[in-house]
Amino acid sequence: MLARYATRFAVVEVNSSFYRPHQASTYARWAASVPAHFRFSVKVPQTISHELALRGAGPALDRFLAEAEGLGAKLGGYLLQLPPSLALDMRSATAFFRAFRTRSAAPLVVEPRHASWFKDRVHPLFEQFEVSRVAADPARFEHADRPGPEPRWPYWRWHGSPRMYYSDYSEEALRSLAVEVRKYRNAPVAPWVIFDNTAHDFATANAARLQELLAAPQRKRTRA
Repeated sequence: MLARYATRFAVVEVNSSFYRPHQASTYARWAASVPAHFRFSVKVPQTISHELALRGAGPALDRFLAEAEGLGAKLGGYLLQLPPSLALDMRSATAFFRAFRTRSAAPLVVEPRHASWFKDRVHPLFEQFEVSRVAADPARFEHADRPGPEPRWPYWRWHGSPRMYYSDYSEEALRSLAVEVRKYRNAPVAPWVIFDNTAHDFATANAARLQELLAAPQRKRTRA
């Protein structure tokens, strides 16, 4: 299935790593089944994000990164999704991102779901450790639907709206998204868009349509 998927799309998000570990050999097998240009993003385990709440996560982080490094050059980066209950604690967040950066130079994007992570004081922290912020739909807070300021890795996660995981996205919504994605085409890491509205199999069709929109040539506007 992965090999067939990779004939149409160039990226995939590994969500199962959030729930259970995979051996490095499993990641290596996945990497061997896709073309050279294909990339994986890997979701950080809930042990780190939810159970430990980013505190004292060094040993768990070591195990996880050692496993995911089985992807080799096909590792695109890591996704850290935080629980809605996790408010920003600058001390623990700084310690975690520092620990991550001492272990990996890979792109890292975070999907915070508590209002405290969207304050201006977070921006220097993200900049210091080269952390990007997910643009999520539906957006829980103002600005949550767009990448954080100056993102190194522009990354959209569209979960389905108005009903998460179930709703199809309209042509108008996909066209608007394509406009936003093009704004970040010169970012240090190429933009990613992940559709998570999989309950009724809309994700693949939405991704394919967005792909068409982004590939279409742009008409130059001329003044009359």
